[in-house]
Amino acid sequence: MKNFCLAMLALLTSFTALGQIKTPVKWTSKTEKLSENEFNLIAIGTIEEGWHVYSQFTPEGGSLPMVLTFKNAKGNYELIGKAKESPYKKVYSDIFEVDEYLFEHKVVVTQKVKVTNPKLKTIQLNLDYQVCKEQCINDNKLFTFEIPEINAAAVPTSTSPEDTLVMANDTAKAAPKAPVEKSIATVKSAKGVIEDKSIWSIFFLSFLGGFAALLTPCVFPMIPMTVSFFTKQSKNKAQGKKNAIIYGVSIILIYILLGSLVTAIFGADALNALSTNVWFNLIFFALLLFFAASFLGAFEIVLPNSWANKVDRQADRGGLIGILFMALALAIVSFSCTGPIVGTLLVQAASKGGLAPLIGMLGFSSALALPFMLFALFPGWMNSLPKSGGWLNTVKVSLGFLELALAFKFLSNADLVLQKHYFERELFLAVWIIIFGAWAVYLFGKLTLPHDSPVTHLSVGRLFMALLVSIFTLYLVPGLWGAPLKLISGFPPPMHYSESPNGLAGGTHTATGTLPTGAHVGPHGIIAFDDYETGLAYAKKVNKPVLVDFTGDACVNCRKMEDFVWSSDKILPTLKEKVVLISLICDRKIELPKAQQYISKTTGKEIITIGNKWSDFQITRYQNNAQPLYVIQSPEGKDLSAPVGYTPDIQEYQKWLEDGIKNFK
Repeated sequence: MKNFCLAMLALLTSFTALGQIKTPVKWTSKTEKLSENEFNLIAIGTIEEGWHVYSQFTPEGGSLPMVLTFKNAKGNYELIGKAKESPYKKVYSDIFEVDEYLFEHKVVVTQKVKVTNPKLKTIQLNLDYQVCKEQCINDNKLFTFEIPEINAAAVPTSTSPEDTLVMANDTAKAAPKAPVEKSIATVKSAKGVIEDKSIWSIFFLSFLGGFAALLTPCVFPMIPMTVSFFTKQSKNKAQGKKNAIIYGVSIILIYILLGSLVTAIFGADALNALSTNVWFNLIFFALLLFFAASFLGAFEIVLPNSWANKVDRQADRGGLIGILFMALALAIVSFSCTGPIVGTLLVQAASKGGLAPLIGMLGFSSALALPFMLFALFPGWMNSLPKSGGWLNTVKVSLGFLELALAFKFLSNADLVLQKHYFERELFLAVWIIIFGAWAVYLFGKLTLPHDSPVTHLSVGRLFMALLVSIFTLYLVPGLWGAPLKLISGFPPPMHYSESPNGLAGGTHTATGTLPTGAHVGPHGIIAFDDYETGLAYAKKVNKPVLVDFTGDACVNCRKMEDFVWSSDKILPTLKEKVVLISLICDRKIELPKAQQYISKTTGKEIITIGNKWSDFQITRYQNNAQPLYVIQSPEGKDLSAPVGYTPDIQEYQKWLEDGIKNFK
C-alpha cells in the first residue's frame, strides 16, 4: 500500500510540474544594412512584467551577465567594436554587496559587423542570459541573421582571426552572485534614458579629491601667490577678479580635456568592459601602489622641467592666452601631488564607462579652481588661510595610505575573477587593518616618514583624525570573525569568498570533524553534495531521505532562501540532521569531459557544462527550468513530495519539509 501511495504521489508530482517551463523573454531579431558590407545585427527581447535580464556588463560579483558568442566568424565577417545595449538599470544588492545592471520590460542588443566573405548568407549568434523574478532561469537563444547578397568588389580581405566573441565577463570564472534589492537609478521612460545616480557620486567623490589635492604641499602655497599676482598686476580690482575667474575656468577646461581624451581614446564603455579583466585590475593595482609610494615619500612623480619652462614662457605673454598657460603651468608643476589623485579618479571613473571620466575631471577641477576664484573675489579671506607647514605633508601622506588601501581592491577584483581564492575576505581585511592601523599610528606621531617635520605636539584636528582612523580600524577587526561590515560594503570580497564563509563560529563539519567522500560544507555548516549519484549513495549508507536543491551560483532567491529560511532554528537542525542535501548547481559553467557531453533528448540543446547537465535533469524530470526548486526523495531517487520553488514563509517551508520526511518514514 505504501509503495502504491508513493507511486501515485510521484505521478501527481509529474502532472503538477507539467507546464512549468517558463519563457519570460520573447526574442525577435533583424538585420539592418549600413553600407554595402556593414550591417547591424539586432536582437530584441520583450521581458514579462516583474522579470529582469542582466546586462553583459553587469560587474563581477553580481548575477550572471549576458554572453554573446558569434559563430564561424573567421574568414566570413569581423565584429566592429563591442555589442551595444539599450539603457540598463543599475541596482544595488544588499546580500552580495555589488551593483548590478539589468533590463526590465525590454532589451535591445546591437552588434555591428563587417562582412568579408561575399558568399556569406547567415550569421549565427548564441545568446546566453539569466532572467530572474522569484526564481532565476538560465537560458540561451540561437539567432540566425540573414545577410543580403552583397557586391564582392565592396568586400575587403578579413583581418580578424576571431571565431567567437564573449562580451564583458568570463562566466566560467564568475564568482557566486547577488540578488537585486534597491534601485539606485531612475528611468526616464519618455526618452528611454537612464539617469544614473552613480554619475553624481563620481562627481561628488572627484570634488572631494580636488579639495584633497588642494591641501597638498604642491598646490596650497600657490593660492596666495597666484591670487596676489592677479590683484597686483591688473590695472584695477575688477580686472584682477576677472583674470582670476578666467584662470579658474582655464583649470577646469584643462582637466575636462583630460577626461575627454580618456573617453575618446578608450571609448565610452571600453574600460567598463575591462573592469572585470584580470590584467586591467593587476595593472591598476601596481599603478596605485606606485602612486601610494610617491605620496608616502619614496620618490616624487614630476613631469619634465622643460615642459614647465616652455609653459612659463608662454604665460609671460599676458592676456587670455597667458592666463590659459598659467593654468597649464599649475597643472604641470603640481603634478607630483595631483597626478596620483587624478590617476586614481580616472581609473575609478573610467571603469564605470560612458561620460564618467569627463564628469570626474569636472568635479576634481571645480574643487581645485574654486579657491583661486573665491580668494580673488574676496581678498580679505586670505587672512583666514592657515599657514603652510608640516601639516600639508601630513595630508599628502594620509592620501598615500588611502591610495594603498584602494590598491588592494583591484588585487581582490583580479582574484575574484580568477576564483583562485588567494586573496579571500579575511586576508583583505587583515591588509586593511594593518594599513589603517599604521595610518592611525602615524597620525598619533609615533611613525615618521621621509618628508615629515618633527612632531612636538598634536593639533586638535590631527588628534580627531587619528581617533577616527583608530575607530575605523577597530571596526574592521570583527570582520575577521564573520561580521558583515556594512560601512565598507562592496570593498572587501563577499562573505562567501572567505576561508570561513559562515564565520569562525559557523559550525563544525561533522561530529568527528571529517567530511564524507564527495561532500563539502554548504551554507550554515550543512553537509552538502554537488553530485546527484554521490549524494544518493551516501543517503543509502546513512538511511536518510534526500533534499535535492536545484540552485545556482547566481540565483537570486536561492541565496535568500539559504540566508533567511534555511538559517531559521526551525529549519536548520532538520537540514543538518534529518536529510542529505544535494545541491545541483544549474548555472555552473565548468565544462564536462568530452565523453560526458551530449544532446538533450528533451530540449535538443547541447549539454556541455555541469550547469547544462543539472538544468537538463531538472527540465527532463520535472518540466521546470527555474531555480530554486526543492524535492524530497528517497535514497533510491523516488520523489516523496511535490517539488516547491521559492518559499520565503518559514512555517510553510517547514511543513513541506516535515511532510516529505514523514513520507520516507
